Amino acid sequence: METLKLTTEITFNAPKAAVWNGLTDPEMVKQYFFGTNQESAWMEGSPIVWSGEWEGKAYQDKGTILEITPGEYVKYTYWSSMSGLEDKPENYQTVSYQLNEKDGVTALIINQDNIKDEAAKEHSDGSWQAIFGGLKKLLEEV
Repeated sequence: METLKLTTEITFNAPKAAVWNGLTDPEMVKQYFFGTNQESAWMEGSPIVWSGEWEGKAYQDKGTILEITPGEYVKYTYWSSMSGLEDKPENYQTVSYQLNEKDGVTALIINQDNIKDEAAKEHSDGSWQAIFGGLKKLLEEV
């Protein structure tokens, strides 16, 4: 079965270090990611876990850090407990965040693969924009 890929970008009027902190600091993540708890050592091979409650239902999404260049780039596997898919390797997606800064403006480029269909791709894009739109608001209000 052929799957889809997604690339989306969000621009922040903030330095790269501030955006990276927003992606990796659990207290910041909780502020813009609908109260989600994020846990990771942010090292290659380490687990990454997101947990919380969405519309009254507990969830725990997870993955493993595949590659990381602190402050610039991270690539991880991702499986969502809300996906309805069994927790097995073929149901994991790969997600990456790349930060590029120019003149104090930082672009966050998100890549995601193994998306099952166009509806799921649109849902993912909307989710990324909503989640990181919250981070953008948080960073730019400072």
